[in-house]
Amino acid sequence: MWETKTYKQKKLKRPVLIEGLPGIANVGKIVADYLVDQFEAEKIMGFSSYDLPNSVFVNEDGLVELPKIELFHKKINGKDYLFLCGDVQPNNEKSSYLFTEKILSTAKKYGCTEIVTLGGIGLAEVPEKPKVYCTANKKEFLQKFKKCGASSNVYGIVGPIIGVSGLLVGMSKKEKISSAALLAETYGHPMFLGLQSAKETLRVLSKAYNLKINYREINKEIKLFQKEMKGEDISHEKSSMQRLKKMKEISYIG
Repeated sequence: MWETKTYKQKKLKRPVLIEGLPGIANVGKIVADYLVDQFEAEKIMGFSSYDLPNSVFVNEDGLVELPKIELFHKKINGKDYLFLCGDVQPNNEKSSYLFTEKILSTAKKYGCTEIVTLGGIGLAEVPEKPKVYCTANKKEFLQKFKKCGASSNVYGIVGPIIGVSGLLVGMSKKEKISSAALLAETYGHPMFLGLQSAKETLRVLSKAYNLKINYREINKEIKLFQKEMKGEDISHEKSSMQRLKKMKEISYIG
């Protein structure tokens, strides 16, 4: 059973919902968190359940935090956006379906007309220039992202899209909500952060919705992560990567 806590009541007009929960290389989470931070989106709702992983995270102050999934809102260029962000995904298949139903019910309540889910495609090696693929529940919506640089040639490349990222796209068709999944190539190692893949995904979203995104911070994170991968000491440099690394490792596309 999923419970919701409303932090702020909102009346929105045809918002776009962008989902980015943890998955392969945390690509989707990095993108969603980046958008929330950059546009200073406001937290409006929280979701909790006994079907979340039975663990806590230790924060930078040495204190424990329960895993959370939250919904944020921001009006950008006169259009409403909802961002679904979190530390984890639901624990099992049934819970994923129930949670997706809860999100779709929330989306319908706000009059949501479009949903975009974000994730990664795990490769055996680090891609030099990650490609972003797209699939959708409607052909015309797929074309929207194809025109913005995403490849629609996903058959035979992308397997099952497991988790909320896939279910939202599949189950929203019944609710007559146009939905698409943006999946960026990344390295499939559980400790890898798909920062460059997240940047390429941000580029597609920027074109699709005319979002003026500043890439300065993610460029900084990419450089720091590259240094860390080479074994260089970055302890003196400020980075948000430790926050990202606390995420539960999940070995599936989504």
